[in-house]
Amino acid sequence: MAVCVAVIGKDNSPLYLSTTDMDKELELQYRVHAALDVIEEKCQVGVKGTPETKELYLGLLYATETHKIYGFVTNTKVKLILVIDSGNIALRENEVRAMFRNLHILYTDAVCNPFFLPGEQLISKKFDRAVQKLMSGNI
Repeated sequence: MAVCVAVIGKDNSPLYLSTTDMDKELELQYRVHAALDVIEEKCQVGVKGTPETKELYLGLLYATETHKIYGFVTNTKVKLILVIDSGNIALRENEVRAMFRNLHILYTDAVCNPFFLPGEQLISKKFDRAVQKLMSGNI
């Protein structure tokens, strides 16, 4: 399913990044950071031709030969980014939306922990295990 999941804070600082292939982690980090520019462009308010919507799901941000990058922005401007292998042609748009819904629920549960400090990196083992399951398609 997904090869990389990233949670980026409202100040564009990485809160969490997980990849399935550690050898390609740097390349996937680059893809995630490149997606931030597209997210910022899509989220600008007041730009002519940009309708103001309350849609959190941003859809396909951009595609490369090897990956498709999808985005989601929470109400608190935290960005969730999924990098999916382009070879996975069976994955439909509604399945990507469902993955984002599940990821958003996992993120919400993790930050509702009374010991979590807002703006700090997510180091929850429970969150990490659940994201690994989501990436493998078991959720």
